[in-house]
Amino acid sequence: MLEKLPSGLGRALGALRTGEDKLLFRDGAVTGISETITVSSPAFADGGAIPVRYTADGEGLSPPLAWSGVPPEAAALMLVIEDADSPTPQPLVHAIVWNLPPGDGGIAEGALPGPQGAAAGFAMGRNSLLAPKYLPPDPPPGHGPHRYAFQLYAVDMAPTLEGTPGRGEVVWALRSHVLAKGCLIGTYERD
Repeated sequence: MLEKLPSGLGRALGALRTGEDKLLFRDGAVTGISETITVSSPAFADGGAIPVRYTADGEGLSPPLAWSGVPPEAAALMLVIEDADSPTPQPLVHAIVWNLPPGDGGIAEGALPGPQGAAAGFAMGRNSLLAPKYLPPDPPPGHGPHRYAFQLYAVDMAPTLEGTPGRGEVVWALRSHVLAKGCLIGTYERD
């Protein structure tokens, strides 16, 4: 979608970035919570580049993810994927998945519904384009590297969200219910 923007526009917007401090991971609803969950991917290392296959320049598949260290008392898991470097006032939400089964585990490559079609079995919230699917990384050309935060939250009760909740509803549902959290950062950049 953004690949056709002139790179000069991306460079002009280079200083405009949401910032890591505005990620859900840094929100007051979850600060002070132990970061005991390890989130990883066999496709990229923490802080490493996300392969093109998982971006808007490739197939747009959701990457495979794995996690461990989920407290045994967790009732559910929530996954929120955000862009910390979008030139917007709030992070761009790439996916919200709520009511994942508790415990150590993960999701397979392409498991989340995305641009290539729908996957079944996940309670999805709205991304920033208001769709209940995975929005692949799509930074403006020339804007520099973007950090994509794959944030996982273990909660003490299954959230009672309805329909396709947005970020605000998820933040509200997390308040006073997060037992542990973890985060994996992947980067992607268009020249």
